[in-house]
Amino acid sequence: MATNDSIPLQAVPPAWEPSGGLPPVRITNVKVICTAPDNIRLVIVKVETSEPGLYGLGCATFTQRPLAVVTAIEQYMKPFVLGRDVDDIEDIWQAAFVSSYWRSGPVLNNAMSGIDQALWDIKGKRANMPLYQLFGGRSRRSADVYVHATGTDFDELEDRVRFYREQGHRHIRCQVAVPGYSTYGTGASSSTTGQPAQSYRLATAHSAWEPRPYCHRVLDMFERVRGTFGREIELLHDVHERIPPIMAIQLAKDLERYGLFFLEDVFAPEDQGYFAMLRAQTATPIAMGELYVNQHEYVPVIRDRLIDFIRCHISDIGGLTPAKKLAAFSEFFGVRTAWHGPGDTSPVGHAANLHLDLHTPNFGIQEATLFGERTKEVFPGCPEIHDGAMWSNDKPGLGIDVDEALAAKYPFPEHPINGAWPEIRRADGTVIKP
Repeated sequence: MATNDSIPLQAVPPAWEPSGGLPPVRITNVKVICTAPDNIRLVIVKVETSEPGLYGLGCATFTQRPLAVVTAIEQYMKPFVLGRDVDDIEDIWQAAFVSSYWRSGPVLNNAMSGIDQALWDIKGKRANMPLYQLFGGRSRRSADVYVHATGTDFDELEDRVRFYREQGHRHIRCQVAVPGYSTYGTGASSSTTGQPAQSYRLATAHSAWEPRPYCHRVLDMFERVRGTFGREIELLHDVHERIPPIMAIQLAKDLERYGLFFLEDVFAPEDQGYFAMLRAQTATPIAMGELYVNQHEYVPVIRDRLIDFIRCHISDIGGLTPAKKLAAFSEFFGVRTAWHGPGDTSPVGHAANLHLDLHTPNFGIQEATLFGERTKEVFPGCPEIHDGAMWSNDKPGLGIDVDEALAAKYPFPEHPINGAWPEIRRADGTVIKP
């Protein structure tokens, strides 16, 4: 009897075989597609199979370290999964999770996510169903989204909010520049979509940042926006972990009177111990999790009901397989989902978000990116956004494809540090969290 030692690694199946019926469909190839149609580095995985014409797509985008993810996929994940049965999604995920011995981290998780999402895409295509049906059906007809209104001053910000209101959006994140300082989320915007015309992260240096002027500016911003638009819209804001924890607690208390839908990333993951103090002092809804990459980070804040929305970036936690479990776990504690969905989530990743959003009973909101025309050409089947929500096209699987020839026309932009974020510093030169 042959042992696994005598079988090439890529041909090793699980320890069982189907009891009858058709032979299993095997993974025959894994391709990595790197493209940047709107100057944001996207990493897409294409899993090909032994069934002619059958393949799946997954998002593995870690835009600050994309080349490390590419290496992890091509040199480690690909030889690990070749020859495996495409139906064994859970088994493949669990085996890959422990295959490096040292587990977790955004590079390894994104490499796993690319494979995982692609296998779910394949499963939906084989069943001839949109993926949310395989999760158990949908809980809603569409997923409400929030969009990003930015401005260099209050007048410009109000123009962006008004633009989005006219487009039917009901949930709007507001960020405004702090004069004289570098400010998160306030880059120049497109005149047609309101999204950043080019990723500000491509800059190699930023102005200084100071927390106290920022806190004053945020309060003035919401006083102005509420005064102009009243209570007709839901407002959100992202602190982006930039201020000292005790100052963030005061800011959350001061913002309570403006009735935010949520306040995001008030603390860095390293400062989670402050959440109990925050919860005891304010009812401002809190969203957290964008930077989480390990269950030991997000389980305590959910279990102890210290946050209201979980914000994980699905590819950074390993794909749809762990995200489904995280959504179910959150449901038991009254925490709603608000998956991370900025421009550096690929359209494939947005499609994955959408299928979870449509199914998950404890869905809260979905961060949206209004895709540029080049992006929509490269990724036919991009989720549609209108009337303040994201809508499925109800095609099998994830419902999205990639034009590989067109994707190749948009290589990663040249950059001195390959897309990494440059440091943000206080006026005295101290590096802060970005």
